[in-house]
Amino acid sequence: MLYQFFKILISSILILLISEISKRSSFIGAVLASIPLVSVLGIIWFYIDTKDTLTIISLSYSIFWLVIPSLSFFLLLPFFLKKNISFYYSLSLSVLIMIIVYFLMIKVLSKFGIQL
Repeated sequence: MLYQFFKILISSILILLISEISKRSSFIGAVLASIPLVSVLGIIWFYIDTKDTLTIISLSYSIFWLVIPSLSFFLLLPFFLKKNISFYYSLSLSVLIMIIVYFLMIKVLSKFGIQL
């Protein structure tokens, strides 16, 4: 249980630091947020827990393909906000469309024989 608390604490501190740094410099915050911290931490925690490199290879490969549809969120959110759509509606709409793009990406990849 202490180990899970440690993982939560480290992960939470990193998110908090990025949030606080972003208040002072949106550029530095963006640089830090663009680093795939969740993926890196997930891979580290998974390796520590299992030492299963074959699953990490598969996970890394899947993350690569799924980063592409996630980029739609970062294009759509500012687009909707510039159209003076409220923040929470813009956020919700961007997430919803991103989820649809995820499903489309998975479908397209399967047509090319790529299974995630």
